[in-house]
Amino acid sequence: MAARRANVLDVREMVRRMRLGERDRRIARDVGIDRGTVGRYRQIAQEEGWLAGPDLPTPEAVDLRLAARTPQVIMGQKPAVAPHRDRIAQWRRQGVEVMAIWQLLRERCGCSGSYSSVRRFVRRMEAAAPETFVRVETDPGEEAQVDFGYAGLMYDPKEGRLRKAWVFVMTLSWSRHQYAEAVFDQKVETWIALHIQAFEFFGGLPKRVRPDNLKAAIVCAVTYDQEAQRSYREFAEHCNFLISPCVPRAPRLKGKVEQGVHYVKRNALAGRKFETADQNIRHANEHLMRWVIQTAGVRVHGTTKEKPLERFEIEKPHLKSLPLVRYEIVVWKNAKLHPDCHVVFEGAYYSAPHRLVGQELLIRATPHRIEIYHQYERVATHPRAQRPGERLSNILHYPPTKLEGFLATPVRLREQAAQVGPKTAELIGKLLEEKPVDRLRAAQGILSMVKRCGPARVEAACRRALVFNLVSYRSVKMILNKALENTPLPPEAVAQGPLPKTALFARPIHEIASGL
Repeated sequence: MAARRANVLDVREMVRRMRLGERDRRIARDVGIDRGTVGRYRQIAQEEGWLAGPDLPTPEAVDLRLAARTPQVIMGQKPAVAPHRDRIAQWRRQGVEVMAIWQLLRERCGCSGSYSSVRRFVRRMEAAAPETFVRVETDPGEEAQVDFGYAGLMYDPKEGRLRKAWVFVMTLSWSRHQYAEAVFDQKVETWIALHIQAFEFFGGLPKRVRPDNLKAAIVCAVTYDQEAQRSYREFAEHCNFLISPCVPRAPRLKGKVEQGVHYVKRNALAGRKFETADQNIRHANEHLMRWVIQTAGVRVHGTTKEKPLERFEIEKPHLKSLPLVRYEIVVWKNAKLHPDCHVVFEGAYYSAPHRLVGQELLIRATPHRIEIYHQYERVATHPRAQRPGERLSNILHYPPTKLEGFLATPVRLREQAAQVGPKTAELIGKLLEEKPVDRLRAAQGILSMVKRCGPARVEAACRRALVFNLVSYRSVKMILNKALENTPLPPEAVAQGPLPKTALFARPIHEIASGL
C-alpha cells in the first residue's frame, strides 16, 4: 500500500478506531493509509492524550496540534525501471536474460536502477502462481456488506414518468439476512437514509459496514471523495459503527453482498415490471419487503446450508443497539464564496462573511439548517431554503461600505439629513413625501454630496433649491456644480419666501438657478 499524507479527518478517524481497540493493520486497510503511518499517529495520539478521556478531540484541536508536529510521511516510490515495463516484457518474450536486460537499460535508456531492482521487478512482473486465499467468515453481528445494483426502469408517481432505478442491498455477513429497497438516485442523503432504514429493519446494527466501491457512484464516493466521506463518517460516528471499504478489483472480499444484489435482481425483480402508475416503485418496495421475509429469508443458503432468518435469530442479540436519537441526515459540500457574498447549495443562495470571498468553504446541510464552515470554524448559519433560487442573507456579512444603499429607508435618510442641517432635512422631507420608495435613490444622491462638497455647501444648496421650489436631486447637484449656493437671492424671494410653483415655468431653469 502506497503511503499518503493523512488529513485532519483521517487522523480523527484513526484516533476513533484506536479508542475502540482496532489494530494498526485493520485501521490501515480500512482508512487507506500506510500501516507505518498509522503507527506514527498512534504514538502522537498517546503523547497528546487523545486515546484517554470521554470524548474524541475536536477537528480544531487535531488541526492545531498537527500544524505544530505533523509527521513526515514517506511517500511510496515506483521502481526506477517501472517506465520501461513494456520494453522489458518484450525482451523477456524474446528470451533475453535479466542481466542482459539490466545492461541494455543502462546503455540504451540511461536507467540508473541496480541489477537487484531489475531482477525484483521482473520477478514480480512474471509471477504466475495462482493466488490462494482462505475464506473468512465473520462472527455474528460483526459485519454487514452494502451495494447498489441497477434495477431497470420504474415509474415515479411523483414525477409521473419512467426513471432509472437502483436497488440498495444490505446483507448481514454471518446470517445472510438482507434488506433491499429500490430508489431513483444515489445521493449521499439517500445512501444514509437507506442505512438508517436497514438498521431499523434489523433492529440493530453491526460493528462494521463494508461498502463495495465500484458498482455505484455513491459507493465509490464514500471511499474516495472527501465530501461524501465526511457525511458518511459523521453518520458512522453517531451510530458507532466502522466503515471498511472493499479492496478494489477483489470480488472475493465482497461476495456476500454481490451475490445478494444478483439474487435480488434475478429472483425478486426478474420477470416483474413496475413501469405504470398502477405498478410503480412503491409497489416494487412493498414486494421487496415481502420477498426478503417470505422467500429470501426462508431459503436454504448455498454456503451456510441454513435459512437466513433462523441464523438471524441467533445473530440479532449480537447486533449493537440503535442510537437513542434518530440521526438527522447531514450532507457536506465544498463551495466557493462568490463576490456577492453568497455560496450556492442546491440552487439556493446563502450569505457568508465578505472577508472569505473567493475562498473554498464547507457547507453542512441538514433537512432544516445550513451551516457554513471555514477551516473547521462555523462562520454562518441559515435556515434551509424552501425552493431553488431563494436567497438567505445576513446584512452583517456584507462589507460596511456596501451597507448604506442596502439599509436605506425613509426614516434613516431623514435622520441623516437632519445631521447636515435644517434646510437639507426640509428638502429631503419634501422629496420623500410623494412616492418615498421611488425617491430613495434621489435622497441618497443628495446626501452623498456631503462627502464631496461638505455639509455647509450642501445645506446652502438645499436652501437655494427650496427658495425656487426645485425639490430634486438634479437641482441640488447643478447648484453645487456651478457653485451657486452662496449667490445672492432675488429680492422678491427674500421678501416673500419661496416662490410659487407657477414661477418655475416663467423663466428657464438655468436662469432661475443663477439668480438672473
